Amino acid sequence: MANMTEDQIQQAVIRWSQQASVRKMFPQLALLYHIPNERKCTPQQGARLKRMGVKSGVPDLHLPVARGVYHGLYLEMKTEKGRVSANQMWWLERLRENGCCCVVCRCWEDAAHMLVTYLTEGRADD
Repeated sequence: MANMTEDQIQQAVIRWSQQASVRKMFPQLALLYHIPNERKCTPQQGARLKRMGVKSGVPDLHLPVARGVYHGLYLEMKTEKGRVSANQMWWLERLRENGCCCVVCRCWEDAAHMLVTYLTEGRADD
């Protein structure tokens, strides 16, 4: 679907992953979760979240399932024109260095494809 926001793309991925037919084939998708690093809050709330460990740039979705040589899969969701920030690139590089598979997805279909590829082939680099 064209002109979806990042939030809408991510919600579509989660809806897809929760379908009974998809979960039957890939029960590991029950472990897929969002890492809430959004910062639309008061300065006091932001300071509290930072003390609790919220860090800028952490990828949006995590599937903590080992496959192939990887310890887990991280997905950074972007719109077609969205850009990956320097903080996000830093996180993706560090996670890769530590044995995680990391992918930037620009539509929910790409994310679904990457999740299936990762779970079936132990990679998500198409």
